[in-house]
Amino acid sequence: MVSRRTPRVFDLREDRFVAKEVVLTVEGFEKLKAEIEELSTVKRREVAERIKEAREFGDISENSEYDDAKNEQAMLESRISQLEERLREAKVIDAADLPSDVVSLGSTVTIKEGTGDQDTYQIVGSAEADPDENRLSNESPVGRAILGHRKGETIDVVTPSGARKITIVGIRST
Repeated sequence: MVSRRTPRVFDLREDRFVAKEVVLTVEGFEKLKAEIEELSTVKRREVAERIKEAREFGDISENSEYDDAKNEQAMLESRISQLEERLREAKVIDAADLPSDVVSLGSTVTIKEGTGDQDTYQIVGSAEADPDENRLSNESPVGRAILGHRKGETIDVVTPSGARKITIVGIRST
């Protein structure tokens, strides 16, 4: 397992700062690297070109195109910096290191609610969560509840929409 220092991500709760660890799968780590590359090369060049074009309009003190392009540049640089920090500080989990009999971060889990249909999710850190891609955060009510459980176990989960009973139908390393 690849591990890095805990990043400085804070949660304001009762005027206390609580450090939260950023966890990424290998896939999430690679996607983050690709996004940084895209922003650092293609987007940075596009913004620089817009700044150059805006300067050609003349007086930059009253040039809204220039101001807009400079603001976009500042936001882009801030985003790149945030993503680079996340990449440096993230704890990366590798599927090869995961237990196959217990739900853990990085596991792909098939669950069933009551007698309903089965759904399959990958349990990921909050930075990678995407319900549309069936990537469930380990900090979500369901993700938190099923961590550490085994195939065949039924867990009572309290969600914002009410209490649910979820059965773990299958677990596999991704």
